[in-house]
Amino acid sequence: MKKRVKLKDKKRTASSRAWLTRQLNDPYVKAAKEAGYRSRAAFKLIELDQKFHFLKRGARVLDLGAAPGGWSQVSAARVGATGAVVAADVLAMDPIAGVTFLEADLLAPETLAQLRAALGGKAQVVLSDMAAPTTGHRATDHLRTTALMEAALDVAEEMLAPGGVFVGKVFQGGAAGAMLARLKRSFASVKHMKPPASRAKSVELYLVATGFRGRG
Repeated sequence: MKKRVKLKDKKRTASSRAWLTRQLNDPYVKAAKEAGYRSRAAFKLIELDQKFHFLKRGARVLDLGAAPGGWSQVSAARVGATGAVVAADVLAMDPIAGVTFLEADLLAPETLAQLRAALGGKAQVVLSDMAAPTTGHRATDHLRTTALMEAALDVAEEMLAPGGVFVGKVFQGGAAGAMLARLKRSFASVKHMKPPASRAKSVELYLVATGFRGRG
């Protein structure tokens, strides 16, 4: 039975009420709470991994834009105690067992060295679920999120071991032409996927690049 916003919440704006209604009726939100995940986004990574099988036992994983930590939780559980997960974000994040967190800006010149030191070696997987705050203007939102994707890819090309995997968020239309060409030079395979956990109205897609062969 669909839940409705309570009367005491009527003072919210229309967009706020719509968001709250979606949250109350979203099965992934309920499932995330039951499983102890910090966000429903955890299921997006689970579904991506079910298809592409990149979170392997013992792997070293770098999670960029990690807060609040849903992707880091999934990664830590899947790589196990023999693996390593390093999470980074400009926002603070509560600790997660098995995850090393750095509060850092990807664009700061010292960040790359900090990530290398924390990870203790090359990464097998670099993840980025980063997206710029939406403006409501689709073209602007696409450009801003693409800029974050490019920053994450810069880090991935420095941090990945040969054969490694990069997973990043893009908006409808997929990776821009220049970025897609760059990815195809650096990786053996580049695929787009919209996991079932992405809301139907969302324009987000996830790009999965496998078989890293060095900066193109």
